Amino acid sequence: MPLIVICGYPCSGKTRRAEELKVYFEQNCERKVHIVGDGPMGVDRNIIYADSQKEKDVRASLKAEVERKVNKDDIVILDSLNYIKGYRYELFCLIKHAQTPHCLVYCLTSDEVSSTWNNNRDAAEQYTQDIFNALLLRFEAPDSRNRWDSPLFTILKDDAPPYEDISDALFKRKAPPRNQSTQNQPLSSSNFLYELDKITQDVLMAIFDAQKTSIPGDLISVPGATEKIELTRSINMAELRKLRRQFISYTKMHPTEKSEHICNMFVQYLQKSLH
Repeated sequence: MPLIVICGYPCSGKTRRAEELKVYFEQNCERKVHIVGDGPMGVDRNIIYADSQKEKDVRASLKAEVERKVNKDDIVILDSLNYIKGYRYELFCLIKHAQTPHCLVYCLTSDEVSSTWNNNRDAAEQYTQDIFNALLLRFEAPDSRNRWDSPLFTILKDDAPPYEDISDALFKRKAPPRNQSTQNQPLSSSNFLYELDKITQDVLMAIFDAQKTSIPGDLISVPGATEKIELTRSINMAELRKLRRQFISYTKMHPTEKSEHICNMFVQYLQKSLH
């Protein structure tokens, strides 16, 4: 049923919090609680986080495991860094499609505390200093103003988890409504794939060309879309193509009934993924 996403620096107490929440919910509600994390996968974190492709593969495996376990009865806790806001948005889309609530638990620690906890680990479980420093620099802190980071519960190292508030967020809230990009609708157009390919390519070229005469913060209009894209940085074509491939893969599985929705759906997807 609900999903709890644990987020925080490396060595910030995420696994401890996941176990505390598991014990609480098992004792206070008649539901199974599943913890999904990279620990049980037996991966070498220093190898994974030094290679972007391997890290991407691990994230995909974790997301797939969450998707398999999310159902109407059980609670799923995702215990990992979850430091990329684009990845947290993907998880948000997942729970929207599954029609179940979620919340984010942010284990907030200082650089110094996390570093000390890392150094106190067994040598085999430690992050190297280079990897540790790199992960801190890459960390994108959650923001409760973002739908995919809300409701947000921030826990300091000496705090007790707000169990009742987290429980209310999971069981007294409705699941977020589906939007066009997460609706599973029947495929009605015989040339849908052609239109999907053409429209998304046209959007990419419009954005790429608009960047030549715009500056970060400008709103970019896309032909065929009612929504605009705000770019806070320069986006290269390789990144745009990667996002296009991801959108096409998802949309093939969940096609929209009307091809005129594709442009707005893709613009909405890009807007969330790039911020």
